[in-house]
Amino acid sequence: MLAELHTVVGRIAANVEKVIVGKPEVVRIALVTLLAEGHLLVEDVPGVGKTSLAKALARSIDCSVSRLQFTPDLLPSDITGVSIYNRQDNDFEFRPGPIFANIVVGDEINRASPKTQSALLECMEEHQVTVDGHTYPLSAPFMVIATQNPIEMEGTYALPEAQRDRFTARVSIGYPDPQAELAMVDEHAGANPLDELRPVSDADQVLKLVHAVRRVHLSTEIRRYAVELVGATRRLPELRLGASPRSTLQLVRSARAQAALSGRDFVVPDDIHAVAVPVLAHRLVPTAEAQAARRSSADLVRNLLQRVPVPHGTPMPPGGPFPHAANPNR
Repeated sequence: MLAELHTVVGRIAANVEKVIVGKPEVVRIALVTLLAEGHLLVEDVPGVGKTSLAKALARSIDCSVSRLQFTPDLLPSDITGVSIYNRQDNDFEFRPGPIFANIVVGDEINRASPKTQSALLECMEEHQVTVDGHTYPLSAPFMVIATQNPIEMEGTYALPEAQRDRFTARVSIGYPDPQAELAMVDEHAGANPLDELRPVSDADQVLKLVHAVRRVHLSTEIRRYAVELVGATRRLPELRLGASPRSTLQLVRSARAQAALSGRDFVVPDDIHAVAVPVLAHRLVPTAEAQAARRSSADLVRNLLQRVPVPHGTPMPPGGPFPHAANPNR
């Protein structure tokens, strides 16, 4: 199954990299988030390809996709759906909103009001929507890919901590290097690569890969290391708010996905290190003194990775490195 995962994910990555040139690490985190059954926040300045990344990933998978442009006048019902009176049946019927898709692309999420942003809380955490007292499940796989511009604050509403905590990972694409930008000019000058993308996988196949990632072995030592790492953020004097227990769950899920991408069915400390910054940094709230000293949350996480003792001699799963079956709850 790991061989199939490596092949399928490689095809998806190659497809996305036709649009996002020279950013393999960003694409890696996006795929890790997908396999970890999480949601991705793409935060960066305008024009670096935030929406293109989201669209490229969505178009690489043959599944239901919807796109939401967040604006100040957007209402919660514009996301979740609304009950409409049906004269023929003499009753109300529910009309699903754009959240009822496998991949939901939310552009400029911080331009919507907090009331509208809150409509995503239940969807992202519980994979369901409650409208007028009725609960409707969302189909699997389900992933929200949201973008926001951290520079332009006029007419925006900062995401509350509860909303940021529901995003498994945050990535910043950044400016490309000169060679990558030159290649982008050459490839994008004639046509938009997004228009030429074709699906290289489908929802059923992605769901199989997600189930395979759940079976990746997580030893007691690695679990303890993840808990110690997240717990250390709550004791940092530079932070007003450390990482939540949800962060620990997301960290180990992402580490499992990272291990699977590396061709292993067991997690090692390097997998934790590979995903710690994008998974933890956006959940931390630094103090005013730390902000004045320009100590970012990402820098604090990197420092913790150097300070928290790494478990050595992590045992392999029972039966060797590739056991016949693994318990997804380990």
